[in-house]
Amino acid sequence: MVLPVTQANNVKVYTVSGGLGSRSIPDWIVRKRKRQLKKDLEYSTRVELIQDFEFPQASNCIRTTRDGNFVIATGTYKPQMRVYEYAEASMKFERHTDCESLKFEVLSDDWTKTVHLQDDRWIEFHTQGGHHYRTRIPKHGRDLAYHYPSCDLLVSASTHEVYRLNLELGRFSTPIQTDSTEGVNCAEINPAHQLFGFGTANGTVELWDPRSKARVGLLNDIKVPASVVDEYNKDPMQISALKFRNDGLTMAAGTSTGHTLLYDLRSSVPYLIKDHQYGLPINNIHFHEGGETPRVIVSDKKVIKIWDRNNGKHFTSIEPETDINDVCVVEQSGLLFTAQEGIQMGAYYVPQLGPAPRWASFLDNITEEMEENPNRDIYDEYKFVTRKELSALGLDHLMGTNVLKAYMHGFFVDLRLYEQAKLIANPFAYDEYRQKTVREKIEKERGSRIRVNTKLPAVNKEVAKSLLESKNKKKSGADVLEDDRFKQMFADPEFEVDTESKEYQLLHPNTVKKRRAIDSDNEDEDEEDEQEQEEEQDIDSDDSERMSGDSESEDDLVSKIRKERGLHVRSKKKTQTSIRSDAGKKQKTQSKNGKRALEMRMGTDGGRMASRNEDRKSFGERLKSEKSQRRNEGHRVSRTALGGMEMSFTPTSRRRRGGGSR
Repeated sequence: MVLPVTQANNVKVYTVSGGLGSRSIPDWIVRKRKRQLKKDLEYSTRVELIQDFEFPQASNCIRTTRDGNFVIATGTYKPQMRVYEYAEASMKFERHTDCESLKFEVLSDDWTKTVHLQDDRWIEFHTQGGHHYRTRIPKHGRDLAYHYPSCDLLVSASTHEVYRLNLELGRFSTPIQTDSTEGVNCAEINPAHQLFGFGTANGTVELWDPRSKARVGLLNDIKVPASVVDEYNKDPMQISALKFRNDGLTMAAGTSTGHTLLYDLRSSVPYLIKDHQYGLPINNIHFHEGGETPRVIVSDKKVIKIWDRNNGKHFTSIEPETDINDVCVVEQSGLLFTAQEGIQMGAYYVPQLGPAPRWASFLDNITEEMEENPNRDIYDEYKFVTRKELSALGLDHLMGTNVLKAYMHGFFVDLRLYEQAKLIANPFAYDEYRQKTVREKIEKERGSRIRVNTKLPAVNKEVAKSLLESKNKKKSGADVLEDDRFKQMFADPEFEVDTESKEYQLLHPNTVKKRRAIDSDNEDEDEEDEQEQEEEQDIDSDDSERMSGDSESEDDLVSKIRKERGLHVRSKKKTQTSIRSDAGKKQKTQSKNGKRALEMRMGTDGGRMASRNEDRKSFGERLKSEKSQRRNEGHRVSRTALGGMEMSFTPTSRRRRGGGSR
């Protein structure tokens, strides 16, 4: 089962009935297309909170009984009253009347006694058996209110009088005379101290004491903020709705301009004014006490707005498809019933407003399942694009066809077509998206690392670095980088400190020493790297010599064996060539050994670098090589071709402490 849901102000409102999820289908269509309805997903997944919760044309008024077991509604056409029982979740009975009922009041705790104010100035009384009695009033009635302690039925009409019909005596009492010249629109009784309240068409609120039958209060200077809608509505402001809270002190008044005013009866100035922004008369006000925060439910013809009673903060709003005639709230719950200008009456469930009533506890289960498995909305299959985006995708030639649905300043296009067009227009979109995702993932991992903030300015980096070091050592005196007075020193190149000048070196000798030590360390590291490269080259040359020596020994052994077996004649040419090659190799080895001996005599580093390369070196490179030679003290150890070891060194003299040489 699926319930249509709207989410205004991040508050979910489930439409139980009166919306798209629970529609009314006439009987002749059901009989004609019975087989087709089995395949209709919308009809088969509908939820009916109460069966036949509707009227043939429209509903006018809806009320719940005080015992919490029934709901009563009146509607048309034909004019009738219908009673629904919660336990059976269906209609208990319907009763037709001669004229349309505008308002009605429930006199008993259940549905058995009701009184109806009809459109033709008749007041009808209905009991369990049916129509009981009817009487007529002089003027057209507008509202009803029943005073339980005195059994007086108050009827406001299009006159300055409020009629009093005593149901215990069965006769009219002296009417209440108000100062209104245009009539009394609404009547309300305070549930705490039984104070009568009347909202008049002149824009005033009159309060009467039922004991003395005298007026005890008058609000005649009601001012509301001007709005844009008031410029087109020249009619005088009227009081269209009135409601008292159970605390006995709070009163809400709704105006014909769409404003709601909250009063404390001890003050004539409203402490809160709320505007509906539609400019339509307020037709119903309810104080909801079921949730954690006290809220006010106010409705006009177009929308139902729920807001905080203390500060007027908007909670959510419900906007049915048809006009609203009346609103009823199920006590201590988040369920609302509405009488509308449509076939079905509305039922809306707001979980954040209150829990579901006990007789409709399954609503909580349905809403929980829907939150776990949300359904795709109809617009999820479409993508909204503007005219500029359409041209960029190359789909502007589809304008005017059924493929594009014009909406506001753009078009709705099928999501699959949009994705294909986007892929054609930018074939590397997926690669860019993938690179972006990888980059974001890497940045996220980097963000979890422990970092040291060592960001230095572009100018005077060394000065800033020294200031940061002093800041780490001493907590005070390190706000120079953050001080606006010294901001230009680290931003403007004209203020850059020349660390190479003699004045700076004289003033900061420690800094110069540190820099020299760092430079010497860098030079030592460079020399060590060069030495390692030279040693690697020597090892490679020794390996090549060893391989050549091994090849020579193998050739001598083969020739010896051939001579012994008498095979030297056949391989004469080969031996001659081998002898030549051997002689050449011996000459080469002799020359190499001679060079090594010469180098050993001359005190060089065992033939590491040729004299030709030495001559090509610059003066600085020669100095570096001499330093490395002095550090190694002329020692060199290497392996010969036959597997032996040889060491070359340069003898040096060292002075003794006594002054002699060693």
